[in-house]
Amino acid sequence: MKRPGSLANWRALDAQLGPDCLRVASYNVHGCVGCGNVRDVERIASVIRETGCDTVGLQEVFASEKIAELTGMQCISGTPHKWHDRHLGNALLTTRKVLAVRHHDWSWAGQEPRAALDVDLEASGETVRVIVTHLGLRPYERRFQVRKILELIRQTRKEERIVVLGDINEWLPLGRPLRWMHELLGRSPAERSFPARWPLFALDRVWVRPRHALLAFGAHRSPLAALASDHLPVKAILAVHEARATALSSSAQTASVTSLPRRPTSPQPSSAAAGAGTRPD
Repeated sequence: MKRPGSLANWRALDAQLGPDCLRVASYNVHGCVGCGNVRDVERIASVIRETGCDTVGLQEVFASEKIAELTGMQCISGTPHKWHDRHLGNALLTTRKVLAVRHHDWSWAGQEPRAALDVDLEASGETVRVIVTHLGLRPYERRFQVRKILELIRQTRKEERIVVLGDINEWLPLGRPLRWMHELLGRSPAERSFPARWPLFALDRVWVRPRHALLAFGAHRSPLAALASDHLPVKAILAVHEARATALSSSAQTASVTSLPRRPTSPQPSSAAAGAGTRPD
């Protein structure tokens, strides 16, 4: 039996809900380079269309304006960063009205550039703050960057909806960055999204404040998504209005937003072993 927070129920809930609920996704597009080391912008755009989301945070973005054109969405680009010819910038695609845009540089000296794109959107007459980020590969980087995220959240009015999404690069489920985020925003559902063809690690996350506004969550799995990037997109539905959130989260036990249990697999490799294979970004 599928749990209420599963991707299958994401589809069912999506069909029932109108535009007053926000549908968001986080997608590390790996510079639009996928299977066979082939760069294919149209393939990435097709995966984004498959998700059915109106707001999509991108990491390692390449050709963001072209992706926006192909998806029919507007693009808010973050500060462009390159590291040894790899694209590391963020972007936000959305069909919602953009109210404000802020840029944060959280790079650590001598490491890959890291930043956050901080955007206020209007959804059904309410302001929703969406923070798109991509945290560093080193634990000390992630701790520094998560502290910056927490500062932003604490400075935001408590009644304002907040969505934090991105590639968190946290391999350990009990790592301090995850614990700190969970303590302030509530536990983020974890669904394996990396590597795309045989997902083992839940590197891509979505947090929502208040937590009960998060109605459904899952990784987007499709034949095309398995080929387009080294990450799968993850996506969520959240209620914008408090009354709507309370009613929906209490009905059919939708408050228990958890990932589908997977069939038993071989033991998960350690972070050290994973580093010997495909390198996460």
